[in-house]
Amino acid sequence: MVNELYPVFLKVHAFDVLIVGGGDVGLEKISFLLKSSPNAKVTLVAKEIKNEIKALAKDHPSVKLIEREFFNEDLTEMQLVIIATENRKLNKTIQTEAKERGILVNVADTPELCDFYMGSIVTKGDLKIGISTNGKSPTIAKRLRELFTDLLPDEIDTLIGNMEMIRNNMKGDFSKKVKELNKLTEHLINK
Repeated sequence: MVNELYPVFLKVHAFDVLIVGGGDVGLEKISFLLKSSPNAKVTLVAKEIKNEIKALAKDHPSVKLIEREFFNEDLTEMQLVIIATENRKLNKTIQTEAKERGILVNVADTPELCDFYMGSIVTKGDLKIGISTNGKSPTIAKRLRELFTDLLPDEIDTLIGNMEMIRNNMKGDFSKKVKELNKLTEHLINK
């Protein structure tokens, strides 16, 4: 089987995101999202919202909590929807409505209903590495994230900053710059 996912890094702070579900899965999804994008504009709707989510929202002014059942109108003007209820029928209903509106959808633990997956992320300053198992094993993605986090030196961010300065001061066309930058960085992969 071919993995047909195309990895992208979204500027989530520029999107209106809806999370439906205020339990453990909702907490996991909003925590993951805010860890990677602390200024994400998130609306979370759920009949009951865990206290941990409420505490998290206090530290993120761009998060809005609505403690009531989901209504289709909650999808209005949303660009991403993360569905995290424990009711599979409700999840499917919300997913169908969101798709009809052209909204990108992630349904927790239901890869066949997802337009995108929320993979594991390694972050070292400006470096971000996304890890996906095509929705098959979040546990392996998590273990790989731990491995890469330990393997990558903390100084990688300094290196990235230095490379940016070098690139910005280079003369010549794009092709020449790429060749020079490749020479400078080849030691990173050669033993």
